[in-house]
Amino acid sequence: MKRIVILFAVLLLAACANISRMDGDQVVNDRLVVHVSDAWNKVSDPWDADPYDTWTQEGVPLDHLRLWGGVHPGQPLMTKVMVFSRAADAKQPRVPTFRPGLSPERLVSLFEELYANAGAVTITRVEPTLFAGQKGVRFEFTLERRRDDLSMQGVGWVAVKPDPTWGEELYAATFVAPKLSFFQRLLPMAEAVVKTAHIKTAPPAKS
Repeated sequence: MKRIVILFAVLLLAACANISRMDGDQVVNDRLVVHVSDAWNKVSDPWDADPYDTWTQEGVPLDHLRLWGGVHPGQPLMTKVMVFSRAADAKQPRVPTFRPGLSPERLVSLFEELYANAGAVTITRVEPTLFAGQKGVRFEFTLERRRDDLSMQGVGWVAVKPDPTWGEELYAATFVAPKLSFFQRLLPMAEAVVKTAHIKTAPPAKS
């Protein structure tokens, strides 16, 4: 029955989203630049304007790499939670909103809250890192997904950059996949993309 649910979710996703092959340099939300050497598939919803990209190797119900580029204060991390990640009788999802001045722990909690819409989340590790050339944090977590009882493992990177217009902008990435076989096999490909991340240089102002 659970396999049928996952198959239905894949078919539903294919029906309402565009899927395209990614290669070379990619720009997320016109702000975050990454380089793709391994083949990734970009999944996009033509009806939503989110500040992130969703990429996958095996299909979004199984794995996804999300990249957020330049989230502004007051902007939610996601406009709507994917239907396959929530139980049919679940309450309305809580979508966290970025605010300026957040501590590293609060930045991580934004993503903990986001993924908690899909199941029980446990943050297992937080450590300083550089992401997109900015000081930030790397965090690891587990997710027990309610809809299909899959045990997922995840890793994330988040950093905040000062911005003359908005005060601050958030840049982040998360990779999530089933603990068994998928996560360890696909993680190096996700990390290879994340290591290339840098913030797009703004064009000089016209005089």
